[in-house]
Amino acid sequence: MSTSHDDLKTRDEQDGLATSLRVIRRDGAVAPFQAGKISVAMTKAFLAVEGHSAAASQRIHEIVAELTEQVADVLLRRFHAVRALHIEDIQDQVELALMRGGHHKVARAYVLYREERARERAAAAAAAGSAVPGIQVRGKDGALRPLDASLLQRLVAEACEGLADVSPEPVLAEARRNLYDGISSDELSQALILAARTLIEQEPNYSQVSARLLLAVARREATGFVLGNGLQTQGEMAGAYPEYFAGYVAKGIEAGLLNPELARFDLKRLGAALKPERDLQFQYLGFQTLYDRYLLQTGGVRFEMPQAFFMRVAMGLALNEIDREERAVEFYELISSFDFMCSTPTLFNSGTRHSQLSSCFLTSVPDDLDGIFGAIRDNALLAKYSGGIGNSWTRVRGLGAHIRGTNGQSQGIVPFLKVANDTAIAVNQGGKRKGAVCAYLETWHIDVEEFLDLRKNTGDDRRRTHDMNTANWVPDLFMQRVEADGEWTLFSPDEVPDLHDLYGTAFREAYERYEARARAGEIKVHKTVRAVDLWRRMLTMLFETGHPWMTFKDPCNLRSPQRHAGVVHSSNLCTEITLNTSDTEVAVCNLGSINLGRHVTAGGLDRARLARTIRTAMRMLDNVIDVNFYTIPQARRSNLRHRPIGLGLMGFQDALHALRLPIASEEAVRFADESMELISYHAIEASVELAAERGAYASFPGSLWSQGVLPVDSIRYVAEARGEALDQSATLDWEGLRARVMSTGMRNSNTMAIAPTATISNIVGATQSIEPTFRNLFVKANMSGDFTVVNPFMVADLKARGLWDEVMVSDLKYYDGSLGPIERIPDDLKALYATAFEIDPSWLVEAAARRQKWIDQAQSLNLYLTNPNGRKLDALYRLAWKRGLKTTYYLRTQAATHVEKATLKRSDGKLNAVKLAPAPEAPAPRPPAPPMDETPLDAPKVCLLDDPTCEACQ
Repeated sequence: MSTSHDDLKTRDEQDGLATSLRVIRRDGAVAPFQAGKISVAMTKAFLAVEGHSAAASQRIHEIVAELTEQVADVLLRRFHAVRALHIEDIQDQVELALMRGGHHKVARAYVLYREERARERAAAAAAAGSAVPGIQVRGKDGALRPLDASLLQRLVAEACEGLADVSPEPVLAEARRNLYDGISSDELSQALILAARTLIEQEPNYSQVSARLLLAVARREATGFVLGNGLQTQGEMAGAYPEYFAGYVAKGIEAGLLNPELARFDLKRLGAALKPERDLQFQYLGFQTLYDRYLLQTGGVRFEMPQAFFMRVAMGLALNEIDREERAVEFYELISSFDFMCSTPTLFNSGTRHSQLSSCFLTSVPDDLDGIFGAIRDNALLAKYSGGIGNSWTRVRGLGAHIRGTNGQSQGIVPFLKVANDTAIAVNQGGKRKGAVCAYLETWHIDVEEFLDLRKNTGDDRRRTHDMNTANWVPDLFMQRVEADGEWTLFSPDEVPDLHDLYGTAFREAYERYEARARAGEIKVHKTVRAVDLWRRMLTMLFETGHPWMTFKDPCNLRSPQRHAGVVHSSNLCTEITLNTSDTEVAVCNLGSINLGRHVTAGGLDRARLARTIRTAMRMLDNVIDVNFYTIPQARRSNLRHRPIGLGLMGFQDALHALRLPIASEEAVRFADESMELISYHAIEASVELAAERGAYASFPGSLWSQGVLPVDSIRYVAEARGEALDQSATLDWEGLRARVMSTGMRNSNTMAIAPTATISNIVGATQSIEPTFRNLFVKANMSGDFTVVNPFMVADLKARGLWDEVMVSDLKYYDGSLGPIERIPDDLKALYATAFEIDPSWLVEAAARRQKWIDQAQSLNLYLTNPNGRKLDALYRLAWKRGLKTTYYLRTQAATHVEKATLKRSDGKLNAVKLAPAPEAPAPRPPAPPMDETPLDAPKVCLLDDPTCEACQ
């Protein structure tokens, strides 16, 4: 295998980093980093457990080489900025690598050995006394100055203030181990942060301590640039925030980053409204993410503090308000409290000179070269400023179709998808996150079988799109043919041009006419397959590659409020948006999410607070449409005409923990129903109030809204089309609201969509979207580094029952954050804190179905499957369709062991194949469809929750 220039460059860069990395020993001495010492230590651990036989030695050598490389890579990624790490940091990573690799006995022995050695050192230190040697710190100017130990103590004490079960002493003790004479001021700051981070797994509140110590870094950096005086403590900052804020706006405008219009606000009034204490509410993962990628910087200097950041976003959304200051303060109060958070593009760009605030764009690609490459160009322009994109490719003619202009044959959609894939890679949104696009294709398209293979790691790489997301756009008729074990015909769209725009009964009638014409020889390009065979292949590729996702065309269109104004041809990058697209309109959606966990008490939902949050959030989202920077005219035309927004939620699992409800329970399903009904009611009500103030959206006449058909009413269209009942129960006074909608109108054609929220939930310290707990203790990796994540609700419960101790931490590490295998855990806590792969995924589908009846768009629903087989996959996705879900998102699968421990490849290096029952070769006589195979499947490598390179959905 050849080695590319980029591979060599990356290896050289890593070697250079390794050479410059320094290791601080326990006695304070500094030595060069040597990966070979890691190999020696791990080899000794393996030999101690597995013996010294020749066969064992060969196996150990291979395992240790791979694990050493993994550990070295993690250390280089985590510590390259400070160029120094403690010996304990190395041992932490060795321990994690052993556990992730499934070497449990070796890992346990290694943990016990470390603990024993730590006790011996502690006893020796206690006997000898512990004196801190004199330390000189190298400042930014290169000069050496004595370490100000009292300032260090003040900073750590301030970081611990007001937090339960934390103390400055262990942070300072851990930090002292990382100090050496000549340490730089940056390394000193990092030493404090890293010291607090090491304690998070023992006590989750140290996450806030770590965040506050990083805040001290940001504070000195920002105030030094703006005020000329790098403030040290939070107490100093509290009094200086108003002065700093006015200077920050001036500096931002001077640097060409902020909209000059911000200077026309009453900055004194806004500065006085800032709440400095809210800087202290961040968890470490949240603030590190904010610090790395959201806070504005110029010349490598971050000059934006968190409350200035939130006020900047609020000001950008209040630009067109009559009383701009009043609304800016209202918006600021909402987002800085973490009750609601705008989507990432809004946070990136609000108040800046390029205020592209929208999250999602949907397009339909035409069937001609100008249209195809125009769509790819539009993808690049839309992605440039942080937009996620969904393209429908169904109109593009398939492989073998006739081209009149050249009298040749089409090469199908795959070559064009390859170009779109490479364009997404090239446009990386200014380095903030990857450009991302999802291609949709209807299941009747002649190229659908090649489309299913796009993400495979085998085959002709010119016909693969390794970086593009893909999704099936599935008509109900196909699912009905699967249920009946019927035939399914594939067509090229140039010969069946109207199918793309049809759904429901009209689609079925047209499709059956085309099938008859194909049998009569009137259609040239077509192919007949067994529907269940194609369905199996769709499930197989979804399992093996994570794509294409399953999304359902008919419920998206039958329930669309805008049926009168066009057709929904696809969803978006994350499968929660369902808006019309055409050659003249690119659908746009503007997102934000309620933090549901902050709207519950032990007694249930805080309905008054939820109503207030939604009213303000809806106004903010509606304002996005008018202040938005549009990169293409089709997007502007569509957004101003229909004004769709997508109010979503996050922290659903937090809310369940607060209410003591296991996610795998009927009570949790009922709560999903109750909470979404309230959100739906108040979102629609707020849009009506905005319509009364500002006018209804232009295409309101003729919409389902105008006919008094609300989302909960539109379910009947799906039920009637399928001849099956779907849940339509309700508890609120919908009749009164329905009358107001018809008489006053709606400000927004669409109001709700539940997005993944992967990054904004990190910022506010909430669980993602509607996701179950991934693990109760794990290390999360993203573009900002590696982070220990501990479930604080679980820790509080274990403390209350006297179960939280070092042994419990060790057991949670050993069992990958699961309480299930730990015998001393009571059954009620095991149920309450069951993780994503410990619950039956049908509970997630049932909860999603209850939500879906209230939502006018869709929801990003990830499904988790342990020890998967064909029968389970088949049952799960048929259930999602039968319950009326519009879309699903990622399928995350896991074998009997956890994902990190799963064997992804066979001994011959090839990917494990999905073992489904073979289809019979002869079409007749047709036997009953055999059941999907129950053979367990090994988990493939797909989009992992802690994949540091994937942040497209955040």
